[in-house]
Amino acid sequence: MMLITAIIGMLLASKSLPSLYLVIISMIGIGLCASSAATINQIIDRNIDANMARTSNRPLPQGEITTFNASLFAFALMIVGTAILVSQVNTLTAVLTVASLIGYAFIYTVFLKRATPQNIVIGGLAGAAPPLLGWTSVTNSIDPNALLLVLIIFVWTPPHFWALAIYRKEDYARESIPMLPVTHGVRFTKLKI
Repeated sequence: MMLITAIIGMLLASKSLPSLYLVIISMIGIGLCASSAATINQIIDRNIDANMARTSNRPLPQGEITTFNASLFAFALMIVGTAILVSQVNTLTAVLTVASLIGYAFIYTVFLKRATPQNIVIGGLAGAAPPLLGWTSVTNSIDPNALLLVLIIFVWTPPHFWALAIYRKEDYARESIPMLPVTHGVRFTKLKI
């Protein structure tokens, strides 16, 4: 999903089709950094993941990989992805990609997820970044149209995750994750959706 929306950003930013090389190399760099963020999230949440039906079969809760090895893997993904973006795409895209990684892996996962039922609303910005990353891959600039693409995904994110949170409400409650259905009930959450 992230890479698809990044490609859409690239296509909308281009007056003609972007080069296949730029599309592929951008997706590799962005994808590696996104994979790093997801790995960091799973490292931080490994104890929570072990107790949730949706995530209990992930490699860390299952003991299939050590936290140390997962950390090395996440670091390598981030370094290689960032290096590809800086050397083959542009610095702006690399900086925005790393900012998105930090936003998701650390700001959302470490702080927001555990602190507020608005975690998805605030943290959704990191997940909404891919169309901007695709746009900047092509233009090396931030444009209002690119920000509109970010806004569309940003607005879509809370209802999408709140619907999932309704389905997994008991898991979130058991782990004291303040998702909106846990803190305000299903009816209130449905009204927000």
